[in-house]
Amino acid sequence: MSAGFILTIVLIVIIVWLLATNIRIVPQAEAYVIERLGKYKATWNAGLHLKVPFIERVARRVTLKEQVLDFPPQPVITKDNVTMQVDSLVFMTVMEPMLYTYGINNPIVGVQNLAATTLRNIIGEMELDETLTGRDQINSKMQMVLDEATDAWGIKVTRVEIKNIQPPAEIEEVMSKQMRAERERRQTVLEAQAHQEAVVARAEGDKQAKILAAEAERDAQIALAEGRARSIELVYQAEADGLKKLKEAQISETVLKLKGIEALKDVADGRATKIFMPSDLSGVVSSLGMVGEAMGIGDATPVDKSAKPVKKLQPDDCCEDGDKSFGAREASLTTSMINSQIEEHRH
Repeated sequence: MSAGFILTIVLIVIIVWLLATNIRIVPQAEAYVIERLGKYKATWNAGLHLKVPFIERVARRVTLKEQVLDFPPQPVITKDNVTMQVDSLVFMTVMEPMLYTYGINNPIVGVQNLAATTLRNIIGEMELDETLTGRDQINSKMQMVLDEATDAWGIKVTRVEIKNIQPPAEIEEVMSKQMRAERERRQTVLEAQAHQEAVVARAEGDKQAKILAAEAERDAQIALAEGRARSIELVYQAEADGLKKLKEAQISETVLKLKGIEALKDVADGRATKIFMPSDLSGVVSSLGMVGEAMGIGDATPVDKSAKPVKKLQPDDCCEDGDKSFGAREASLTTSMINSQIEEHRH
C-alpha cells in the first residue's frame, strides 16, 4: 500500500468519527444548552443539530417536563407557639433553560430552601387552628412567593400542596377531646330538638283531635235538631192531612157522634168518676144509664183506681246499647215521642 492511500483512509475515519460525535439529536421535552469556547452560544430544542468539534460543547441537558419536588418535613412554629412538622410538595417547570443553567448553581436545592423559609414565614403568622383549616390559603401564598422568586432562575412554580401537618402528641390529644366534646354537644342538641319537635307534634295532634271532636259534636247536635224539627213537621203535616181527608170524606153527623162516644170511652179508661157529656149526645144515648153507672147506682162498672200504665219508650235502632251520651239520649227520646204520637194519631 502506498502512503497516500493510508492517509486517505485515516482522514475518512477521522471525518466519520467527528460527524458521529458532533451530530446531536435532542429528544422531545428536552433542551440542550450549548457553549462556544466557554460562552453561552444557543439553546437546542427537540430535533437534529450539528456541533462544531473542539469549539462547542453541550453545557447542560435540561428537561422541560413538569417536576414534582417532595421535600422532607420541616419544623415550623405557629403564632401561638406550637411547633409542628409540615410536609410540602412543589410542582415546577423549566421555562428558560439558559437561566436555569446560569441563574443558580443548584436550582433544586434553591427551591427547597426557598420553600422551607417561605413556609415558616407564612405559618408563623397563623395560629394552630388557622393552620389546620387554611391549607388552601397556605398553598396559594407559597405558590405566589415561590413563582415570583424563581423567575430569575427560569423556573415556573405551577402548584404547591401541603402534604401533611403533624402537630405534637399532646396537641393531638387535646384536639381529640375537643372533637369528642363537640360531637357530644351536637348529639345533645339534636336530641333536644327531636324531643321538642315530638312534643310540639303531639300537642298539635291533640289540638286537632279536640277540634275534630268538637266539630263532630256540633254536627251531631245540628243533625239532631234538624231531625227533631223534621219529625214535628211530619206529625203536624200528618194531622193536617188527616183532617183534610176527613173533610173531603164528608162524614155524616151520626158517625161523628159515634166517634165522639168512642173517644169518651178512651178518655174514661175505666178510672174516671165524672164524665161531662156533650148536650147533643144526651138525646141520642140514654143519659140515665150512663149517669147511674158513673155514680155507682145499679149495675155499675167498678172504677179502676190502679196506676195508669206508662208506655215504655221503644229502643232506638240508631243508638247502640250502652250509649249514655247526651246526643244518644236525646235521639232515643225524640224517636219514642214520634212513635207515640203516630200511634195515638192512628187510634
